Amino acid sequence: MNLDNEFLWVEKYRPQTIERTILPSELKSTFEQIIKTGELPNMLFTGSAGLGKTTVAKALCNSLGLDYILVNGSEEGNIDTLRGKIKQFASSISLQGGYKVVILDEADYLNAQSTQPALRAFIEEFSNNCRFILTCNYVERIIDPLQSRCQTFKIVPPTKKEVAAHLATICDIESISYEAPAIGKIVNRFYPDIRKMLNTIQSSSTGGELKIDDSLLISTGYMSAIVGELKQSKPQIKKIRQILANSNVDDFEDLFRYLFDNAEEYLPNKVGTAAIIINEHQYKANFRLDKEINCISLITNLINNK
Repeated sequence: MNLDNEFLWVEKYRPQTIERTILPSELKSTFEQIIKTGELPNMLFTGSAGLGKTTVAKALCNSLGLDYILVNGSEEGNIDTLRGKIKQFASSISLQGGYKVVILDEADYLNAQSTQPALRAFIEEFSNNCRFILTCNYVERIIDPLQSRCQTFKIVPPTKKEVAAHLATICDIESISYEAPAIGKIVNRFYPDIRKMLNTIQSSSTGGELKIDDSLLISTGYMSAIVGELKQSKPQIKKIRQILANSNVDDFEDLFRYLFDNAEEYLPNKVGTAAIIINEHQYKANFRLDKEINCISLITNLINNK
C-alpha cells in the first residue's frame, strides 16, 4: 500500500515555503521581501475560509527558519489557556535562533471584551522574543487596538485558471485521470475555497479516475428558486424549506451572499434593510449548531420586511 494515500491531500500538498504558494504576484512579492530582510512584523491575515491564511503564516515561518506554535482561537480561546501556552513557548530558547512566532488561527473567535484586549497585552509583554501572526475571516471582529499593532494583509485567491492548473497538477502527481471540464466544475462550484476543492477531488477519485458526483456540485439553481419564492406577494416558508431540503445544502454562506446580491428583486428599495438582516444572521451562523434554523430565521425576517 502506498502510505501517501493515507494522508489528506490538503496536508500533503500544503506549500511549506512562500516560494511554493499560489498567491497574486504583488502579495507574494511583499512576503518575499519580508523574507529577504528577515524582519517579520506582527501580522493580521484576513480573508474568506479556505484561501490558505494559515498556510501562508506557516510558510513565512518556514522560509525564515523560525520556531512557531499554532494556537486555534476557536478551540483555545480561554485567556488562561492562551497565556499559559504563549508564555511557556515565548520564555524558552529558540532552537532555530532568533525570535519565535505565535500563529493565532481564527482570532476573530476570541472574545472582543476580554480575550482580545488580553492578547494585545501578550503582544507587548513578549515583544522581545515573539512575533504574532493572527488569522481571521472577519477583520471587523478584531478590535482596533489589536489591528493597530499588526500589519494587515488581505489574502486574496489566485485566479480560477491558476487554481484549476494547480488541481490538475496534483491529479497528475497522484496518477488520477481526469477530464478538464470535471475540474472546471469543481472550481466554479467552490471557488475561492481551495480546501473544499481539494477535498472534493480526493474524495471523488476512485480507481485512479476522477468521477464527479453532480450532487456534490450544487448549483445556484436552488438559490434562484428561493429568490423567486421571496418575490411572491406572500412567500411560503414551507416551499422554501422544501427547496433547501431538495438541494441537500449544509453550508449557507453562498446563499447569504446570493440573497444580498439579489435583494433588490424581493425587497425593492430596501437593500440596506436586507443587508442588516443578512449580516446579523451570517454572524450568528458561526455560533449555531443547527445552521438550517438560522437560515430559516433569516428568510422569515426578510419576508416580514416586505
